[in-house]
Order: sequence, then C-alpha cells, then structure tokens
Amino acid sequence: MVFQCQRDSWARQFRTRVLWCRPAELPREREAPLSGFYVGLQDTILFPEGGGQPDDRGLIEDIPVLRVTRQGAEALHFIQTPLEPGSEVLLSLDWDRRFDHMQQHSGQHLITAIADLMFGFKTTSWELGRQRSVIELDTPSMTKEQVVALEENVNEKIRAHIPVTVKEFSDGDPEVEMVRTRGLPDDHTGPVRIVSIEDVDDNMCCGTHVSNLSQLQVIKLLGTEKGKKNKTNLVFLAGNRVLKSVERSHSTEKTLTSLLKNGPEEHVEAVKRLQNSVKMLQKNNLNLLRDLAVLTAQSFKSNPNRGQLFVLHRKDGDTEFMNIIANEVGMDETLLFLTVGDEKEAGLFLLAGPIKIVENLGPRVAEILEGKGAGKRGRFQGKANRMSRRAEAQALLQEFIDQQSSEV
Repeated sequence: MVFQCQRDSWARQFRTRVLWCRPAELPREREAPLSGFYVGLQDTILFPEGGGQPDDRGLIEDIPVLRVTRQGAEALHFIQTPLEPGSEVLLSLDWDRRFDHMQQHSGQHLITAIADLMFGFKTTSWELGRQRSVIELDTPSMTKEQVVALEENVNEKIRAHIPVTVKEFSDGDPEVEMVRTRGLPDDHTGPVRIVSIEDVDDNMCCGTHVSNLSQLQVIKLLGTEKGKKNKTNLVFLAGNRVLKSVERSHSTEKTLTSLLKNGPEEHVEAVKRLQNSVKMLQKNNLNLLRDLAVLTAQSFKSNPNRGQLFVLHRKDGDTEFMNIIANEVGMDETLLFLTVGDEKEAGLFLLAGPIKIVENLGPRVAEILEGKGAGKRGRFQGKANRMSRRAEAQALLQEFIDQQSSEV
C-alpha cells in the first residue's frame, strides 16, 4: 500500500505505466454522477484519500484527475478520457493542494502529540477541511489558558527545526506495537509506515508530511467547540492557511476602516452604535407601519362608495400590518385581499372575510400566486412565490363578488 507519493511527498512529476482502464461513474452530492474511467497505474504520486487526509488532484498527461481513491493495494484514478493499458504516462501533481495538506496533516500530528504530553488529552479523530481543520480530543472541555499554552508549545517546536521522518516496517514488527495508532484499515496490505517527529511523537500514518517542522511555518489554534459525547473539537490552521487568514482579516479591517471612518481599535464600538441605531429605526418603523395600517382601514371604512372587496399591496409591510387592517375593517361583509413584498417576486398574502367565502377562495388564491397557505375563522394567509400574479387573483375575487351580487 506504499505509493511513490508516500515514499517521496515532494515529488511533483512522475513517469509510470497504465495497468488497466475501465468505465466507471463518480458519485457527486446533489448532482448526477460523472461518467468516466477508473485507471490503475504501476505507481502514483497522487495520494488517495486516507488517514483523515483528502486525495490529491493533478494530471495524467493533460487529462485532469478528478478523484483518487484506494482499493486494497491499488490507487484508483478517476478521469473522463480513456487511456491505453501498457502506455507510459507522465503524472503532474497539483502542488499547492498537496503542500497545504502536508502542512495541515503534519500540524495535526504535532498538536495531537503535544496535547497528549501536556494535558493527557487523546485525539479520537480529526478532519482536514477546506478552510480549517478540526481535532477531536477526548476531554469534555479545554480552558482558554490550555489553548494558549498548547499553541505556544507547538510553535516552539516549529522554531526548533525538528526533523520529521518516515520509516516502513513489516506488519507485525515489534516497532509497530510501540507507536500511537488507531489501527490499520481492514484491507491494508504491504509495509506499515511510521511518521516520527524527533523526540516528540511516533505515529502510524499513511498520509503525506513535511520533512521538518520548520516547513509548517506557524500554527494558529482558533479555539474550541463542543464535540459529541463529552469530547472537544480543537480548531486550527497551519502554514499558508495562517497567512491567508491574516490577509483576509487585514483586507476586512481596511474595508471597515474606510466604511466606519475610524481606526481598527474603534471598529467594535462603532458597530455597536450602528446596531443600536438600526434597532431604534426598526422599532420606529414598526410603530409607523402599525399606525399606517389603522389609518388605511379607517380611510376605507369612511369611504361611502366602498365596495365589498378591499385590495391593497404594500412592499414594506408584514403579517401584522395585514392583520391590523383586517381587524379594523371587519370581515363580516367585506372581503379583503392584502399582500406585502416585492411586486415581481415572493411575498405574503392574506385573504380575510366571511368564513365560507374564504374557505372556498383561499386555496384558489394560493394556487394562482404559486404559494402555500392555511386558514381558519375567516382568514387564509401564506406565502406567495409569484406576486406578479396578484391581478389574476384579484380578478377571481371580483368575479365571485359580482356573481354573488347578481344572484341577490
């Protein structure tokens, strides 16, 4: 199970031979599977996922490799162009992705070892994510002081320029029994790899790693999160991810300085003042909207020429706005069709009036507006996905009113 990528994690190109090529499909989340081919090679510098580390990306000649997985002693390369068995090919590695994974994986080994040495916290699992990585520690909690001390210690090890070496042993070798491990996969074959951080840690691992801790550059512990079953998740960044995080933070800081017209040390207080102002404006706006609902209803009631159907749309209204109008107008004789939201997109609607009429027309109005709703006691309200069809719903209601009047 030891591939060239594990023997030499720094190799960026490699010539090898195609052993076989067969049709396959690549499953994808929320999308149809990709049709293509699995290719088996004599050896590979493209790491198949394992040990918590994602797989590599790269090229076989000029053909993109979209996935690399392991099956027993073989690495399966998924591509969308077939290759001829027996042909010699050049592999090229996506080095930025690989080096990032090397930094995060070696960083995890270091953090795991030091957390165990300092506090006795064992690592039960870890995840190398796209933006950040997480180590699950077998402890219900971790103090801020412990996080700070751990971060200081791991960065001291990085500055100490400590070598990282990889050795291979046969399965069953006594050396293997002495190292930290969570066990071998059921389908493991071939030598066992031991990754050693000199005088710090020996760990069984199949992943790719740096050759010296100094290549990690720096580790930043972002803090902890509550894990499952009395465990704690420790979140971290290593190497270039720290630099990218600093760059993003600096860019955000410059933007906020420009928008808020003050220095970084005053950003928090400025945002708090803006939040308080927004809350006050929202409260005032809500009060005005309520007053407007009452005045709108009174204006309709005082109109001697008012009809049996009252229709109103307001972009910045809400459910309470519509219900206040319905309460003020009364629903014994008047049928109200009220809507709020963007006229061409989604919004809310309320049909209120005599109970039997609303029960009959409510679902039909919802259907016209391509929405959903529910009703009781003379009110049917819900969400409208096509507010642009309000005129059609109004025409249906007016036709019903006219038909009732003619029958009388």
